[in-house]
Amino acid sequence: MLKLYGFAVSNYYNMVKLVLLEKGLAFEEVTVYATQSEAFLGISPRGKVPVLGTEQGCLSETSAILDYLEDCGAGKALLPEEPFARAQVRALMREIELYIELPARLGYPQAFFATRIGEETKARCRAELLAGVAALKRHGRFAPYVAGDGYSLADIYFLYSVDLACGVAKKLFELDLLADFPAAAELLARLKQNPHVQRIAADRDAAMPAFLAMLQAKAKG
Repeated sequence: MLKLYGFAVSNYYNMVKLVLLEKGLAFEEVTVYATQSEAFLGISPRGKVPVLGTEQGCLSETSAILDYLEDCGAGKALLPEEPFARAQVRALMREIELYIELPARLGYPQAFFATRIGEETKARCRAELLAGVAALKRHGRFAPYVAGDGYSLADIYFLYSVDLACGVAKKLFELDLLADFPAAAELLARLKQNPHVQRIAADRDAAMPAFLAMLQAKAKG
């Protein structure tokens, strides 16, 4: 059986978990936080989550894990068959990660963990989030899904990246990132109605106290 290593508060972990659920694949969850322990570095070279354990060995890096699950051919296809359409989905995934998800992380300390960030960092976070959403508006089709009429991995990246980015923008800048992007706001709301997404959200909420306790213990050294 596949084993998914990580923790339920991680958006990247939840991307992989949603794909496994959508494909109907059997898997076991193994709760582990990012660590530099020798044991964990043996399956994740940088000590990051998620990691997928397979019969052949372990895979790290979310994009590689998702490619593997898609290439295995089991369950619902989440990439188009046609090469150009497939590449467009991958481009959207990368753009969402680089231009929305990563800039949002600049604001995580203040938005979610009550740790103030510098004004320069805050300004950069805001500018890059706005630029990233503008890029998504130019490239995404939202007809009705991110890449067009088919539900794909781009929608999973969108769900678990843009939702957090919206939270950062709201808390730090009182800004609605999707105010003038109704198609994206509608898709985000619709994706949240997916039973698998709701299950993952419930698991995330249940895991949050333990996650926060781990952070507090780490801060105390």
